[in-house]
Formats: sequence, C-alpha cells, structure tokens
Amino acid sequence: MDSQKTEAPTLDLAPPQGGWLERLFKLRLHGTTVRTELIAGLTTFITMAYIIFVNPNIMADAGIDHGAAFVATCIAAALGCLLMGLYANWPVGLAPGMGLNAFFTYTVVGTMGYHWETALGAVFISGVLFMGLTLSRVREWLLNSIPVSLRHAMGAGVGLFLGVIGLKTAGIIVDSPATLIKLGSLHEPAPLLAAVCFLLIAILSYHRVFGAILISIIAVTLAGWGLGLVHYNGILSTPPSLAPTWMAMDIKGVFNVSMISVVFAFLFVHMFDTAGTLMGVAQRAGLVNADGKIDNLSRALNADWPTSVLGALVGVPPVPGYGKSAAVVAAVGPPGLPAVTVGILFVAAMFFAPLAEMIPAYATAGALIYVAMLMMASMAHINWDEATDSIPAIVTAIMMPLTFSVADGIALGFITYVALKAGTGKYREISVSLWVLCAIFIAKFIFL
Repeated sequence: MDSQKTEAPTLDLAPPQGGWLERLFKLRLHGTTVRTELIAGLTTFITMAYIIFVNPNIMADAGIDHGAAFVATCIAAALGCLLMGLYANWPVGLAPGMGLNAFFTYTVVGTMGYHWETALGAVFISGVLFMGLTLSRVREWLLNSIPVSLRHAMGAGVGLFLGVIGLKTAGIIVDSPATLIKLGSLHEPAPLLAAVCFLLIAILSYHRVFGAILISIIAVTLAGWGLGLVHYNGILSTPPSLAPTWMAMDIKGVFNVSMISVVFAFLFVHMFDTAGTLMGVAQRAGLVNADGKIDNLSRALNADWPTSVLGALVGVPPVPGYGKSAAVVAAVGPPGLPAVTVGILFVAAMFFAPLAEMIPAYATAGALIYVAMLMMASMAHINWDEATDSIPAIVTAIMMPLTFSVADGIALGFITYVALKAGTGKYREISVSLWVLCAIFIAKFIFL
C-alpha cells in the first residue's frame, strides 16, 4: 500500500517530455515522434498540393479572378487543416473538393446560367445547413438513413463528371452535332500533353512515387514551356488580393426553387465525401473502440463544418476531407500534427502565386482525369446482386456526367431507388428522409 502511495504522485506530477507539441498532440501516447509526424504532414501536403493549381483554374472558368481563387484555396485548406489538427487532434487534410468545384463552375454557372456570386451563396447556405445538421446530430442520422449503394454511387458519379470535365478541358473529347461528343484532334499539343500527364501520374502512382500528381503536373508544364506554350512569370511574390471573392456571395439569389437541388448537391456530396474520409482514417488509425464507437468523432465532425461556411466567405466550394490522409495515417498513427503541418504549408503556398498562374489547363486536366479514375473505385462496394440497389446506383453515377449536373444525377438516382423499392414491395428499406427527398426532387422536375 505504501509503495503505491509514493508512486502515484510521481506519475501525476512528472512534467511531460517533448515540449508543448507533446502536451498538445499526446505523441508518446500514440507511439510516434515529432519528426515522424512532420514528415507525414509534408507527405500529405505534397499529395494534396495539386489542388492549389487545379482549383483556381476551374474557378477562373466561372469568371472568378484567378489570383483571388488561388489565395482563397490556400486559406480555406489551411483553416480546415488547422481546425482538424488542433481541435480534433485528427490527421485529416482538408481542401476545396474536387468534383464540387467542377459542379460549381460547369453546371451552376455554365449550364444553369447563375453568376458565380449566386453559386457561392448556394455554397454558403449548404454550409449553414451542414452546420445545423452537425450540431443537432441530424447529420449522423441522415448519413445512416441514405442507402450505402447511393452513397458510393455519388462518389463514383462525381468522378465520372470530373473525368468528362478533364477530357473536355484537354480537348481529348469535343462536341459533335452528329454524335454529341467525339475524339478531339490528337495532332494538337494540348490533348497530347494532357494524356501524357495522366499516364505519367498513373505510372508514378503505381510505383508509389512520392508526390506523383504534383511531379507530373510540373513535368508537363516544363514540357509546355519548352514548346513555347507556357511563359515564365517567376516563382515567388506577395499573395494576390482576396478582395474580388471576399464576402462576394449572393445569398438572396439562392432563394429560388431551381437552386434547391443545387444546395442539396453541395450538401450531400460534401457530407458523404467527408464521412467516408473520416471513417477510413478512423479504421486505419485504430480509433475504433471494441464497441464500434470512434474516439473523438464528435470533435472531428465539429472541426469539419466551419470550413463549409468559411470557404464560401473567402470564395471556394465546400471543403471536405481528403482521402489521401488515410494512407498517411496507416504509417504514422492518429495525432493531429500532420494536419497542422499541412495547414501551415498551405499558408506558405500563398507566396507561390506566379508558379500557380503558369500551370496550363492541359496539365491540370491530366490530374482531373486521374482523380476521376480513383473516385470510380467506390462502385466496387455496391451490391451488384440486388437490382433494387445496383440500378439506382448506376442511374446516379451515369446521369451526373450525361446531364452535366451532379444535382440532377443525385435527384434521378434517389427517385429511381424509391420507385424500385416501392414497386418491389420493399417499403421498409425506404427511410423517411428518402420519401421526403424523393418528393422534393419530383416537384423540382415537374415545376421547373
């Protein structure tokens, strides 16, 4: 008994070793070191860094100032990563969502004809809804009520949509009055360089080369420079002004019936994208308890939603977690120091605006096509033996690129799911939320 009394104070009062980083992130508890975590953060950043080149190019196509979009991308990513690392102590990197940015530019602005300020307003409203769903715990209920097949189909559909955008941007496919689309001219340098970029990324990724996407984008840019297609503008400069996009969203323009599906599309894709990332990270990091609960999940969810609102304020689409974080976690464990490192590096990246402006569209198109291929992998998780699950999933995934709208693809997929389940007598598999959403989507198609 006496020995226990003398040992307890020693354990309680001994100062933690490793400084403030140890105290903040509990590195010893997770069996890791500061050096290991910093290297993990650098690795994650390099796998994500392509977004600082790709996102501004896509947003610029919507009419947004390229420099402001570049700074907004860096700020939104930095804020998301810092919140996730410091508040939740999770190693998840966040940045503007691939697919969501294409939907923003090419559907909401390009096809539907809304100004980019109104599209930002839709992002803001979806962010407010995202916040409300998270704080009220409705988010968890909604995630569980949406069928697994439709969740995976949404990710795959966004990938297909993204792939079409990449192929179109590169000029690999072009419009045709006779067949709608056809193969573009492969005698032009842009389609060829985009194809080279895609193949280079795929080959380097297969060999697990560090920063495969970033290396390939830079390599193709240098090739374009050698051919006289790219002009050198320098590397470092003061960050461009954020004024063109800061608080520029038009919220009043969102209160239009036709924008309901747009807001839902931003909300659902963001919600399921981030949920998938968080679940993947939790599994790989050993954060799932014996009873199936996830450590610090509520903190991770609460760290996630502010970026939805803050992203709209600075001028970017929703900011979900990036799945590449899970691969890093498998090697280093659960502390949030890598996410903080990524956030700091995104801040530093703001000073490389001239380099970002030099990256040509065909280089980023190659990256878009590759990312699209990766997103298609989620179709493997669909139950292909059950037609009432697989057919709605196919409708969701296929109709996104064919209608050139993530929102319409989701709507048609949900309607098909409810119709098939009801028509085959499987009413118990239709949740209340699905009935409500199906009614809203049908009303949208009837009255618009």
